[in-house]
Amino acid sequence: MQEHSSPTMTPIRPYLLQAVYSWVLDNGNTPYILVDTRHEGIVVPAEYIENHQIILNLSPNSVRDLSFENGWVMFNARFSGAVWHIEVPISAVNAIYAKENGQGMVFDQHQEETPQPPAQNNLKRKQPSKPSLKIVK
Repeated sequence: MQEHSSPTMTPIRPYLLQAVYSWVLDNGNTPYILVDTRHEGIVVPAEYIENHQIILNLSPNSVRDLSFENGWVMFNARFSGAVWHIEVPISAVNAIYAKENGQGMVFDQHQEETPQPPAQNNLKRKQPSKPSLKIVK
């Protein structure tokens, strides 16, 4: 009998992030993400960072051109009237939840490495880590 090695799987966090985002919207709520701003490559307005974190509203009414691609959350949004192009590595997203009731998902902060910024994104692969899920009530 011949053994087959399993290929390295892509990270699950982007899929979970998109799924919870859709679930929050489908239930008529406002999706917020909690971001750890100590990760490399983050582009957010510094004046809104508190304790190395920022909360971002991902409501379709608040953002334009939202993308969950290549390991990054990217969108355009207004902060105090100024338009910003926001770039957040998905590995920096600590939670996604509904503003109205706090329901959502918290992610393991050490589960995945930060991808290269979009302009320099190369195809480095990380060794698979042990899966970890948390229930948020």
